[in-house]
Amino acid sequence: MVQHTEKRCPFSGALYKEAEAFVRTGHGELGTPEAEVARRLGQIEAAIRQEGNYAHSTEELAHGARMAWRNANRCIGRLFWNRMHVFDERGCETEGQVYEALLRHIEFATNGGEIRPAITLFKPEDSDGGEPIRIWNHQLIRYAGYETENGIVGDPASLSFTKACMELGWCGEGTDFDVLPLVIQVRGRTPRWFPIPPELVLEVPLTHPSADLFGSFRAKWYAVPIISDMALEIGGIRYPAAPFNGWYMETEIGARNLADEFRYNLIPLVARQLGLDMSSNSTLWKDRALLELNVAVLHSFRQAGVSIVDHHTAAQQFKMFQRNEEKDGREVTGRWSWLIPPLSPALTHVFHSSFEDKTVMPGFLAQKRPYE
Repeated sequence: MVQHTEKRCPFSGALYKEAEAFVRTGHGELGTPEAEVARRLGQIEAAIRQEGNYAHSTEELAHGARMAWRNANRCIGRLFWNRMHVFDERGCETEGQVYEALLRHIEFATNGGEIRPAITLFKPEDSDGGEPIRIWNHQLIRYAGYETENGIVGDPASLSFTKACMELGWCGEGTDFDVLPLVIQVRGRTPRWFPIPPELVLEVPLTHPSADLFGSFRAKWYAVPIISDMALEIGGIRYPAAPFNGWYMETEIGARNLADEFRYNLIPLVARQLGLDMSSNSTLWKDRALLELNVAVLHSFRQAGVSIVDHHTAAQQFKMFQRNEEKDGREVTGRWSWLIPPLSPALTHVFHSSFEDKTVMPGFLAQKRPYE
């Protein structure tokens, strides 16, 4: 007679400890009765003993994701952490299903320009560390970068990923603003690329209210920054595919993406267009050009009806977030170098503040790029 033995896994006390910390904190914030918390912890312990892992409920997934935004040390926009919409896409099995879910995220977040914060969560990491789903893109929407005989065309930050896309069979038009495809990998198989329908990509042509900053260069930027290469960890469970978005602060575009020398490097062009004296650093031509470039970004997004926040308002919102957290008895952690805006930081209270840059879970974690 064949005897069937019940499958059991070595009990992971470390995983249970992380799960317990999350469940007690998260359910405490949600107002879950203590008896229900105890029952839930019993379920989790049994699952870990049986399978070596456990699954979050829909409510735990949603609140855990919002807590991760609240704990994001590099984000100045955390005041709105509890407004994030959570898409539970753990049922996706194929590249095509993941692709469709990502398109739904882009459409929902874009919302005709009235940007909505959102996160989409796919299958968590296996108990043995395997990754069911991985999104290769740094952001779901980003521009390609090409090395040419005449220098780099497009976004230099995208060079390696653009090359990886081309090796997979994608071919862009070779302009400064080619939208890259979505690259999805399932269960370690060869990744597949999918185009983003142009009608889903809202872009804002950039103009200045009173000057021609760009000449013949047709500057523009996309409306929604959807970070897609970070993992989300909740209660010891790691989600390697968890794209999320808020909305832009103008300096992200005007003082970094378009201004950095290792990105689009438009400051010299803007300075020439403004007729500034570029003979010496002491004329502060870089500062003046940087300011007007940010004016153009704010002006253009508002003219187009696309959500954006200026860095002074964002700092005021962060101060409100700090007060709310203090009221709820939580310490605000942060990375000072990321929280200060790259334009006129000393004019905000953040510059004169200090924060402990420690990791608090749930949280977002950097991952190694699979194509590098």
